[in-house]
Amino acid sequence: MVPELVDKYIFLVQTFVEAGDAGLTLQQIQRRWENRYGEPYPRRSFANHRAAVEEVFGIVITCDRSSNTYRIDRSESAVDQREAANYLINTFTVNSLLTLGRERLSGRVAVEDVPSGQQWLTVTMQAMLENAVLRIRYRKYLSGETESRTVRPYAVKEFAKRWYLVAFSEEAGALRTYALDRIRAMERTGNSFKMPAGFDVEDCFKDSYGIYLPEDEKPVLVKLKATEREAAYLQDLPLHPSQTALGDGIFALRVVPNPNFLMDLCARAGSLEVLEPMELRQAVLERLKKAIQLYET
Repeated sequence: MVPELVDKYIFLVQTFVEAGDAGLTLQQIQRRWENRYGEPYPRRSFANHRAAVEEVFGIVITCDRSSNTYRIDRSESAVDQREAANYLINTFTVNSLLTLGRERLSGRVAVEDVPSGQQWLTVTMQAMLENAVLRIRYRKYLSGETESRTVRPYAVKEFAKRWYLVAFSEEAGALRTYALDRIRAMERTGNSFKMPAGFDVEDCFKDSYGIYLPEDEKPVLVKLKATEREAAYLQDLPLHPSQTALGDGIFALRVVPNPNFLMDLCARAGSLEVLEPMELRQAVLERLKKAIQLYET
């Protein structure tokens, strides 16, 4: 469930997005707030929320003094600032609307549970805002053992219904990813850190697939042949930002073929064929052979 305060920030953002360039007067904002939350919305609370929305999401709510209306700053620089927050805002907004739907549309809203963001996501984001060093207790995926890690939270990333913390591990001296649903405890150390200049989490994963951070691996050209139905899906939802259509159901992308990528290719094996490189084609074949053996025995 979206924490109450974050939910209110998101509601405010969505209210102004829907209003567009026409903007809203304070009285209009207050009426919408009262309709949503069933409580008064003092001018001071609105001022505090405006400041918080700017700090958390980089979204500036400006006031046109000539008409006493408020609107989102839509200048080019403001749009650029918002790009990094857009997906996160959309995710929170959907969660907020679904929570409202379950309250008022009982029996008419069905969603899958995504537990990884419920406990640690907002705590992590607050630490990111303040550049606060965290100490986490993390459960290893295979052994089930927990280990302590001191991390500098650089970013969060969502993939396949799970939230991940992208952080600099002081023990490893390198970037690592941590699934939020495998974190057992989180606390601040009292220390702070300085973000590397120009850090962009999208750049970190631009040659990768999923949540594997590429180390020394270089991206390779991958060509895939899709069935007619799968090709339509890939046009609507590309596998990777580098994906291009070559015609006749053939797609090309440049990516590091990590385990996440291999797993997804196997899941689509009935409708998506790897044409090249041959090493990747062979890896998919071997994985599928093992799957067949499970059923043959």
